[in-house]
Amino acid sequence: MAPVSSSTEAFDEIPSMVGLISAFGLVFTVSLFSWICCQRKSTKSNKTPPYKFVHVLKGVDIYPENLNSKKKFGADEKTELSPKSLVSKSSLHLDLEKRDLNGNFPKANKVRSSPDLEDFSQPQIPENEKESISPESIKSSTSLSSVDRQDKLGTLFFSVEYNFEKKAFVVNIKEARSLPAMDEQSMTSDPYIKMTILPEKKHKVKTRVLRKTLDPAFDETFTFYGIPYSQVQDLVLHFIILSFDRFSRDDVIGEVHFPLSGIELSDGRILLNREINKRNIRKSAGRGELLISLCYQSTTNTLTVVVLKARHLPKADISGLSDPYVKVNLYHAKKRISKKKTHVKKCTPNAVFNELFVFDIPCEGLEDISVEFLVMDSDRGSRNEIIGRLILGASADGTGGEHWKEICEHPRRQIAKWHMLCDG
Repeated sequence: MAPVSSSTEAFDEIPSMVGLISAFGLVFTVSLFSWICCQRKSTKSNKTPPYKFVHVLKGVDIYPENLNSKKKFGADEKTELSPKSLVSKSSLHLDLEKRDLNGNFPKANKVRSSPDLEDFSQPQIPENEKESISPESIKSSTSLSSVDRQDKLGTLFFSVEYNFEKKAFVVNIKEARSLPAMDEQSMTSDPYIKMTILPEKKHKVKTRVLRKTLDPAFDETFTFYGIPYSQVQDLVLHFIILSFDRFSRDDVIGEVHFPLSGIELSDGRILLNREINKRNIRKSAGRGELLISLCYQSTTNTLTVVVLKARHLPKADISGLSDPYVKVNLYHAKKRISKKKTHVKKCTPNAVFNELFVFDIPCEGLEDISVEFLVMDSDRGSRNEIIGRLILGASADGTGGEHWKEICEHPRRQIAKWHMLCDG
């Protein structure tokens, strides 16, 4: 019976052994899980951040050698090769192993381009070309180009003919090409053309305004009746090309003088073109003179203008006399800010006005201020014509600039001077 009792004791010890084994297994599993977690945490802390983050952070467009084309940020097999891709990979290296945990490079390790990259970014100039290029030659070339740009004001195309049946002289203004831009903001112009037949100036016409163009096509025909064919050879066509300005005086682009002497119109229409020249404002003794008195009050910042007299005004009417009056325009930085006018004096070439105008100056000093005087001939039957023009200001020529300088140097003093009128 003894063996039986020993076997029963062995069977009784089996559950305790199984429990002990399961306890050891549980402890091993927990230890293994803890070890795996520690390993994952350590590998995650030592793992380098993704290259996409480094690319955005550093803003570098060169990829390291240990990344293939599939891992490059923004790489596409279908895109064409740019000049930057032609640079060899050995030209710039990024040591990803030397970055810190935030993906930044140490300050001591700066990315520098290789000599190959420097040669690619800065093309070399042959020695013989270096010797031929000098600062003087560069300055001369730039100055010549700027001078050519300023001198060229475009080309005017027109035609002339004579209608023998109607005894009329016909001018067709076709177009203008390559005009300069007078508006600095929009870099364009609003051109139109005024035409006068010299020397009598009886026939004056103008085209319509074409908006925002440097190559206006007018194609307008003007017929002048009462001009005998025998007198055509003595005439001169005067074209003035202007740019319309809604807020100030229209800008003058240039002018064209075309004498008709030597032009044979018996064969029909003649097509012509002439270069547009810079307008030459010539003072003419035949325009007359104007007596103006100025006084600048620095304390009240006002300008007192007195239009006193006009003399030797030219004949404008058929009767041989004119009906003059004076327009006074105040400009600040080339923009008209105020205007006045005198009364009309009937049938006299020597008018006495004695009219006073006071203008408020919007700024301190008179550096950007100018005054324009337009002597007009009043005509009820037609548009009033300009007899002569005068400008007083810091940038005015002749007596206009001298008069302005005197009132600036002697404020509160009334200074009067005679001025020659120029063509309007």
